Amino acid sequence: MNLRLTDEETEALRRRAEQEGRSMQEVARAAIDQYVSQRPARLRAAIERVRIEDAELLARLAR
Repeated sequence: MNLRLTDEETEALRRRAEQEGRSMQEVARAAIDQYVSQRPARLRAAIERVRIEDAELLARLAR
């Protein structure tokens, strides 16, 4: 897999890696791992938010 970043993204990744004393690859992989592992929780939270915020609309659609 090749990941193409903009110049700005590359520079931000480089700065973060330097701050943490890690390689750019380590930082990118950690970010991907965190994103992937938290996806189910974020999805549940988004569904709950829609359920609460759009309760009236959902009730009307259910009729």
